[in-house]
Amino acid sequence: MASNTTDYKESYKEIKTILISQPKPERSPYFDIEKKWGLTIDWRPFIHVEPVNSKEFRKYRIRPDEFSCVIFTSKGSIEHFFRMCEEMRSPMSQNTRYFCLTEAVANYLQKFIVYRKRKVFVGVRKIKDLENSLKKFKATENFLLPCSNLGAKDVVSYLEENEYNFKDVIMYKTVASDLSDLTNVTYDVLVFFSPLGIESLYENFPDFKQNATRMAVYGKTTTKAVLDRGLHANIVAPAPETPSMSGALKAYLKKSNKE
Repeated sequence: MASNTTDYKESYKEIKTILISQPKPERSPYFDIEKKWGLTIDWRPFIHVEPVNSKEFRKYRIRPDEFSCVIFTSKGSIEHFFRMCEEMRSPMSQNTRYFCLTEAVANYLQKFIVYRKRKVFVGVRKIKDLENSLKKFKATENFLLPCSNLGAKDVVSYLEENEYNFKDVIMYKTVASDLSDLTNVTYDVLVFFSPLGIESLYENFPDFKQNATRMAVYGKTTTKAVLDRGLHANIVAPAPETPSMSGALKAYLKKSNKE
């Protein structure tokens, strides 16, 4: 296993194969990388989302339509909320108020409701962006926060600190994918975008050894997850010169594959 100690020296061995721990998109800068350097780039999601069924949900002893306000943190929370409403035959009132953390989330909500601005409140990125709107209904309304098994810690902390009447419930789960078919397959580079990908790697391969494999990681928390496992983060983004992972890979390939 490669070390993450200060005396580690990058060898820049030639790269021929890369595995990206995400689903394959229709368009991507990685396709150009694959063609330019004559690489093989495979795509495989290391994690996936599973729905919580209505039987599991009933342990909360609540129904979605008992809440007059719903807070959405992502498109996934919207999808699984309305799926649960349908499974439980619990249609939401037209007077329900929806609070969306971002404009993208609010736009996605239009697929599920008749969009009325006075019923939909939109933030920029954080729950505090919605503070003025939330306060209007704090005294009289109850709030539902659909989330995954990973939770929505910032939102929950804000609601608790400000003493809102709310309930956070798990409606979907992010879990490790089965990667057993990759047991005897090796790649020159593994690309990760979240700590969950690293967890999945070790859940599938508890005895994983880095050896000559380069680890490409995006973000501080992903980098920390790699280092905590005693691995070396060979390719790291974002960085001042390489804000994207594709850019970081290109910079590395110029040294490893001698452009």
